Amino acid sequence: MQRLRLRFGRGEEVKFTSHLDIIRSWERAFRRARIPVVYTQGHTPHPRIVVAAPLAVGVTSEAELMDVYLSRRMPPQALMMMAKRQLPAGFDVLDVWEVGLATPSLQSRLVYADYASQAGPAKSEQWVKDAVSSLLQMKELPWHHSRGSEVHYYDLRALILDLWLVGWYGRLCTLGMRLRCGAGGSGRPEQVVLAMGFSEYPQSIHRTRLILEGELDTSA
Repeated sequence: MQRLRLRFGRGEEVKFTSHLDIIRSWERAFRRARIPVVYTQGHTPHPRIVVAAPLAVGVTSEAELMDVYLSRRMPPQALMMMAKRQLPAGFDVLDVWEVGLATPSLQSRLVYADYASQAGPAKSEQWVKDAVSSLLQMKELPWHHSRGSEVHYYDLRALILDLWLVGWYGRLCTLGMRLRCGAGGSGRPEQVVLAMGFSEYPQSIHRTRLILEGELDTSA
């Protein structure tokens, strides 16, 4: 058996595709490319495909990570080329490499996610800088969101590792943010934007990196 890790992107064409349909797209691509994917045991076998962190609908990305288990060995670059030919528009395989079978799961090692989010309107560039500074100086930021009939309360500030202004374009700006992403809770870019004082949902959200345990650096 072999375990390959893929980094792939999701573009504008498929940004409203659900996580389940994304997995189905990969299953079809692997099947059509005749890639020897291992299937689970049981009454309803499924391909052994594991995605690190499901991407929210409406968000694009260049940083999705997925592990796929193969029944026989094949060169990573061969899988990349074969899968690319079968994937629908909007998906792109950016890199493939081998990882050990005993390596901890992607989900257990995931700690942070980086995003670029376009937000607006803003009164001025200085207003944005002040809002960034003010949020980062907070020790806690009580927040809640509803999921069906349930309301979840938590400290949003604890989910924000860093926040910075990338660029200013008239009354729009691009914000960079590094948010916690894992079993202990995951930050959501749209909530950070609202917490800064913006009145509207971000015009776009793009995930630029997933950071696994041991990969964290000091660059932003």
